[in-house]
Amino acid sequence: MLLRDLLSAPELRLVLLTGDETPDREISGVLITDLPDPRRYLSGGELVLTGLMWRRSPGDSARFVAALAEAGVAAIGAGDARLGMVPDDLVAACREHGLPLLEVPVEVSFGAVTDFVGRRVAAVQAGDLRGALGRHRRIVAAVAEGAGLGELFALVETELGVTAAVVSACGSVVAGALPEDQAVRLARDYLAAVRLPVVVDRGGRFTLFAVDRAHRAAGWALVCRGEVDAEIGFELAACVALERTRAEAGRRVERRLAEQLIALACSGGEPTELSARLRTCGVDPAEPYALVAAAASRRGATDGPDPALLGGQVVEELLDRRVVAVAGADASVTLVPLRGDAYGDDRDALAERLRGRAAVIAAGLPALTVSVGVSGALTGAQAIRGGVEEAGHARRLAAARGGGVVTGDEIYTHALLLATTPGEVRSSFAERLLGPLFDYDRRHGAELVRTLGAFLDCTGSWNACAERLHVHVNTVRYRIRRVEELTGRDLSSMADRVDLFLALRAG
Repeated sequence: MLLRDLLSAPELRLVLLTGDETPDREISGVLITDLPDPRRYLSGGELVLTGLMWRRSPGDSARFVAALAEAGVAAIGAGDARLGMVPDDLVAACREHGLPLLEVPVEVSFGAVTDFVGRRVAAVQAGDLRGALGRHRRIVAAVAEGAGLGELFALVETELGVTAAVVSACGSVVAGALPEDQAVRLARDYLAAVRLPVVVDRGGRFTLFAVDRAHRAAGWALVCRGEVDAEIGFELAACVALERTRAEAGRRVERRLAEQLIALACSGGEPTELSARLRTCGVDPAEPYALVAAAASRRGATDGPDPALLGGQVVEELLDRRVVAVAGADASVTLVPLRGDAYGDDRDALAERLRGRAAVIAAGLPALTVSVGVSGALTGAQAIRGGVEEAGHARRLAAARGGGVVTGDEIYTHALLLATTPGEVRSSFAERLLGPLFDYDRRHGAELVRTLGAFLDCTGSWNACAERLHVHVNTVRYRIRRVEELTGRDLSSMADRVDLFLALRAG
């Protein structure tokens, strides 16, 4: 309630002695006290009623008022019962500290004032509660009636004064308005947060809430501008989660159609049926597309989300939920139309988009490995099978490199052979050929392994190798002879050079 409401109550007959300029000051409650310093019982906004029992001399008034001003009280009510009046020193102290001072007549009890304030504050709070319930009902009704996220956020801003947006774990803006660079920074904050909600400063203060219980790499973050009450944030996040669940129900049909298409293509289906199924998935057989294979798993984990399923969820977020993912044996496979409005008919633009957004997840969740393979640009339903194989090889190469995005162009090298060779075979091969060199280097502080790598990179040129290592050419000759002695290989032989080159890459 307001101070003016209290003064306008005829039954109380209160007289304002100081504070004419602050009639709209809010009063949150009442404290009756005769302690000389009641600060420990105050939280701010109270009307303090006192019978002046603490006053022994004029100097006591200054100390009493200073303590109440520091506590942030709304006003002081002084009773006439003890002195028959309000002393001038109390009036002067209140005027000095800008505190309203009310005179309470001797015939008016402090209980009557307390009851009046209590009734008015309760009425205001009830009105606020009714308003809050009304706003809540309107928001829930909008969600139940199928309001999209844009409509929901507009309503929330109008009803609650909260500006909100949703970002994915890879930094894309799902709903609302945020600059791209700010969305990326907020996504990293969301991924790195030990506990949500959390308040961060990214060109302004924001409060982040988790939208759902999905793995964080495939989850969404609700971003509210400013520091938002947790209860409001949780309810709004639940509304967003409901909208996501509603959209997810429709996507299950798309996934089923895509799964049937890819399964038929990989089993050698008839071209006519494949083309028909491709059209059913919303892709014209004449338009270009690419296949994407993805898997995601925690390093060293033996349980948790299936890598293929989680990889599909992640890649859908990487691609702004434009496409659907199909869980395969070891990865999720996704067919991505290369339409002009999305990627400019350019497979490289698609791969670059994936790299940039996968990097956000890698930075925010270093324990998670996301490996993605992208085929070349393809057309026609009959190319799906080859695209699936190409994307799968590229993904395995990405996994062998510790995660990231690899395109089909990169797999037609020795790297593909190494990536598809079991790890124990690669390790055994490298140890058998290079083990003696590593042992020699450890014992003698030599650089035989480094010299071998430089020699092969320089295509066997003694002078070029010496220049790269900043040593004399005779030193290179000596080291290469020692390499040949320890490995039993002849570096003038192309076959032996290939073996040693692959051993270096496998190790």
